[in-house]
Amino acid sequence: MSSRRNSRVLKTVAALALLLPVFPAFAQWSGKGEAGLAVASGNTDTKSGNAKLVIGKKVEAWEHSVGFAGNYIADDVGTTGQRFELFGETRYQFNPRDFWFGGARYEDDRFSGFEYQAVLSTGVGRKFIDTDNVKFSGQVGVGYKVYETRDTIDPDTLALILGDRDSAAALIGGFDYSNKLTDTTTVFDKFGFEAASGNTFLQNEIGVAVKMSDSLALAVALAVRHNTDPPPGFKKTDTLTTLNLVYEVK
Repeated sequence: MSSRRNSRVLKTVAALALLLPVFPAFAQWSGKGEAGLAVASGNTDTKSGNAKLVIGKKVEAWEHSVGFAGNYIADDVGTTGQRFELFGETRYQFNPRDFWFGGARYEDDRFSGFEYQAVLSTGVGRKFIDTDNVKFSGQVGVGYKVYETRDTIDPDTLALILGDRDSAAALIGGFDYSNKLTDTTTVFDKFGFEAASGNTFLQNEIGVAVKMSDSLALAVALAVRHNTDPPPGFKKTDTLTTLNLVYEVK
């Protein structure tokens, strides 16, 4: 058990190291943090809390962002959901509409059937709409994904299935949409996918944010996460409904 725990610590440290290049020296970053209640269904079915922090910086044609997201869910018996995610991306805007990106993502989800999923990616994107009120961009690229499944019991045969580590090239992409309906209300939708030979990961988050002040807002969102090939005994789809207070510093 201790060797597995040490392995997980090393993987987490390695994931953090992957994000370090996105920090330019002495840069002043803007950021947005949120926290609140969560209602989960799928592999977990109870209530608890979640938090997210994203910071970013624009330096001429370069744009850097890095973030953390996590949720912890428990009931009267014990922990039923525990996930954290680290992510970062650097963009270079080579004309007003088009950009290059390089990114990294690491996820540790105790109740998804995977020990971890990690990916490095690069590609191109385009800002299809970029006005004061409406923003819509998409990106696509290639990446290298590494993931490991957990030991599990086959629900049909009750046989022990040992976890396995795999890696593969992946197609990476997604889109990001926001629409400022009024001075205080914004709707948003963010979709991403990582398509590899052994498993395809899809995630979509849709919601609405209502500003209460220049820096404080209330946001309601629904996130859907889907793995096409989880280990036996685990569901493919998880949903997370959140009601968060959002604090933003520009």
